[in-house]
Amino acid sequence: MTKSYLITGGSGFLGINLARYLLSQGQRVTTLDLLPFDYEDVRDQVVAITGDIRDKEAVAKALAGIDIVVHTAAALPLYKPEEIYSIDIDGVRNMLEESYRQGVERFIHISSTAVYGIPDHHPLLETDKLDGVGPYGEAKVKAESICLEYRDKGMCVPIIRPKSFIGPERLGVFALMYDWAKDGKNFPVLGSGDNLYQYLDVEDLCDAIGLCATLPCEKVNDTFNIGAKEYGTTREDFQAVLDYAGFGKRIIPIPEGPAIFTLRVLEKLGISPLYKWVYETAGKESFVSIEKAERVLGFSPKYSNKDALIRNYEWYLDNLDSFSNASGITHRVPWKQGALKVAKVFF
Repeated sequence: MTKSYLITGGSGFLGINLARYLLSQGQRVTTLDLLPFDYEDVRDQVVAITGDIRDKEAVAKALAGIDIVVHTAAALPLYKPEEIYSIDIDGVRNMLEESYRQGVERFIHISSTAVYGIPDHHPLLETDKLDGVGPYGEAKVKAESICLEYRDKGMCVPIIRPKSFIGPERLGVFALMYDWAKDGKNFPVLGSGDNLYQYLDVEDLCDAIGLCATLPCEKVNDTFNIGAKEYGTTREDFQAVLDYAGFGKRIIPIPEGPAIFTLRVLEKLGISPLYKWVYETAGKESFVSIEKAERVLGFSPKYSNKDALIRNYEWYLDNLDSFSNASGITHRVPWKQGALKVAKVFF
């Protein structure tokens, strides 16, 4: 059945992949984003609204005639704390209030496994304690609590907690590794690199969203971890990218303690693209159980960590000319390497 979908953050990495996915399913798609929708391949098929989720008038306009909301809009950890709280908390409340008022059928909230903080056990379950680290993690936890308020009011509000997801259009922090790989450099990892670390392909995330949008509400009105089924250690999975690059380079473990201390200093000085949740967890085990999503939703991811990383790297190489001079703090552009650009010389 054809439905009308609103994707908040529709100009972003997940937004464009989800728009293409829904259009391929014959659905109607509207996007709401502060940034213009500049994807020529589907621009004529999408109703693109430029606006702020914190603006009640823009939100009301975007929601007119919408059946299902997929809320992907969020301020990333590199934003200023006040922006993170404003966008990730006030924005979510605005969207839910107006969705409730207009009688939206479902509101699918894209959260993050950052809500678990820096855990002391694995795999992580949906019932585990939430402990957001830093403004981003704290805001994600609060946003989920707002979602539960509206679920209690009778709305259908599936919450998806994806692992870090990658695929076509994804740059951000992953562009650091891809840049070093294409230039024939070894790549450093914190600690031994023998820690299991789970990622997720964006296409598999879109499948999970599709299931939450189409299965009966009584099944999906819940919270689900989403990640790859097949994943290895950081060393193994990152090495697959270096091997694909073809220069015979290796993953280089570096002592975790001194590296984290240095990265903390560089972050305070504003000359590192890496933030606490990235470097504090990079050398640790990080994986969630997807058993609930498999059992309840029938979720069946197609891509392993290695598949997803190589697929993203191929897209990076094919599209390098389009973003080679761009930088910023979103997933759609490479993050400035800062002091890490100097380190690259030594690898």
